Amino acid sequence: FFSSFFLVFRLCRAFSPCATPMADKISPLAQPFSLTKSQYNQSTFPGRFRHFLDVADPRCLLPSLFFGMSLDESVKIMASYKAQTLPSNFPTEKLWLAKKIKQAAIHPDTGDTILPPARMSGFAVFGTPIIVGMLLPNPSLLGVVFWQSMNQSHNALVNYANRNASHPVPVRSILEGYAGAVVASVSIAVGLNEAVKRASLSHTARAVLSRFVPYPAVASASTANMLLMRRTELSTGIHVHDAEGNVLGTSQAAAREAIKQTAITRVVLPFPLLVFPPLIMMTLDKLRLFSAAPRLRMPIEAAVCATAFVFGLPFALAVFEQEATLPVTALEPAFQGLRDSNGQEIKTVFFNKGL
Repeated sequence: FFSSFFLVFRLCRAFSPCATPMADKISPLAQPFSLTKSQYNQSTFPGRFRHFLDVADPRCLLPSLFFGMSLDESVKIMASYKAQTLPSNFPTEKLWLAKKIKQAAIHPDTGDTILPPARMSGFAVFGTPIIVGMLLPNPSLLGVVFWQSMNQSHNALVNYANRNASHPVPVRSILEGYAGAVVASVSIAVGLNEAVKRASLSHTARAVLSRFVPYPAVASASTANMLLMRRTELSTGIHVHDAEGNVLGTSQAAAREAIKQTAITRVVLPFPLLVFPPLIMMTLDKLRLFSAAPRLRMPIEAAVCATAFVFGLPFALAVFEQEATLPVTALEPAFQGLRDSNGQEIKTVFFNKGL
């Protein structure tokens, strides 16, 4: 696993603009420094992809080693910026780097330091062994239950640690979402594995199909987890605001759209993690790469899974904008005919779709 993580860190260094010469090549996507806005244009897929690539960058787990800036230093820089005590010629690139390191480790609502396994930047590092475990060929019943439970436990830990603490979710909803996800993932994985074993297929065909069982199990469980935890939004609605940031009220229509987009994201997310690695490994098997050196299989599979994790997560999260929009005509009657501070009729509303 150490070799696979080293490869991931090298790939992140190549694709991340922070502290690399790549910054000059991606300037069209970059934005002036802001405490509240992203460094990249969120109205485009490439901009959103680069944003979430920064959010999930595993190098933020050891920022002193990879960036030459500690977490404490990044916190101090951000505090000095807020207090307007930084020198006027302080490098903008260093401000973005400090913001990236701080946001990767400090909860924005509580100010608490998030444990490394629960950080988005640690998702690939701590999730890769679980993905490798789920993709092992010919899994036993105990193995399926163990790895699916481990995956949902890790997901629950990340979801809770990165929750919106300004609108806390009841503990009961969290436990229901976790239990529902574990039951869904285990039952679907076990059911599909049993179906594959009983099917009139060759041994090779069974082995191939069993490698793809984790995807529908994880996608279904992740979606079930989200629906169980956010089902109250369908009745209470979520806040919507205008282009100036003024809250206009709560909308059930916006809640339905937010949950729909999030559900699609949850289905897309496991695809590059649980479909591409088996395809790649089966291709390498056909090339007989591991015949002469079977010990290379595990580190290579770990490297493939880790790479898919690092780039698949930002890809899935970038499918939709984090701040979604809806035309007023798609909302409830109470939102029709509203005007902004300039007296202009509001035609579009904005809302946070969630993750």
